[in-house]
Amino acid sequence: MGVMKYSIKQFNKDFQDDNACLDYIFRMRFPNVEGYYRVKNRKCYSHKTTKHQIHPLAGTTFEKSSTPLKLWFTAIYFVATSKHGVSSNELAEKLGVTYKCAWRINYRIRQLMKQGTDLFEGIVEADETYIGGRKRGGHGMKEKTPVIGLLNRGGIVRAKKVDEVNTGVLIENIRDNVKFGSRLVSDEHIVYKKTKQLGLLHDYVTHSKGEYVRGDVYTNSLEGFWSQLKRSINGTYHSVSIKHLQSYVDEFAFRYSFRSSKIPVFHLMMASALLLPDGGFQKSFSSPVPVA
Repeated sequence: MGVMKYSIKQFNKDFQDDNACLDYIFRMRFPNVEGYYRVKNRKCYSHKTTKHQIHPLAGTTFEKSSTPLKLWFTAIYFVATSKHGVSSNELAEKLGVTYKCAWRINYRIRQLMKQGTDLFEGIVEADETYIGGRKRGGHGMKEKTPVIGLLNRGGIVRAKKVDEVNTGVLIENIRDNVKFGSRLVSDEHIVYKKTKQLGLLHDYVTHSKGEYVRGDVYTNSLEGFWSQLKRSINGTYHSVSIKHLQSYVDEFAFRYSFRSSKIPVFHLMMASALLLPDGGFQKSFSSPVPVA
């Protein structure tokens, strides 16, 4: 089965109004309960005989929000189906809300895309990049912000904003994310050669000598992600603050990692928003939760 498409036509059929959205949340969070009915004019369900009440929004992204569920769902759909992200200005226009409201919704949606923590294994590419103005020591522009990354061959990527790129930062990041005995592939940066002390096999290409591929030794996949990340940030958001940069890095790591998902990305994001048990990529990008 290839990538599953979820069209706007099907979305609007599934979620015609707030009631349909609330019913979906109730079914997803409480799939095995029976005998409950919707309480009129309230966002809760009551049991026919015991009168016990269930509030399906409790603990979710939507709890205590005054924004209609239909708008929330629509915003998540637009973000989920966009290749390069949706700016708050664009989201405000699509939803017919203020910029402030759209920014808040966008920010909350990016929180659904936080990266996983399961250890990578097999072949793992390692590299770093810089986002922003000039690298340290430059003049006339704001300093670039370093971002370090790892990509598990097969497409899962994990990236992290750091204050600086040094031996301690790189080694700690690899130790925390790569399983003992895995094979690390990098450029000739001397720090990566020290990963053997972590029990990793290490191969590298020598970019300074024009070597970029030697058999299966390359970092092209991760470099491709860096290019896509920068194009998307520059093209969609134009610039982002250092304070919020990690959330944008999370967003595009999520997009890249789930680009071939057999489950519509909208449903993966809803699983996170509803805090479903064993909720997919909250633990690992490689194990999305199969929601109905």
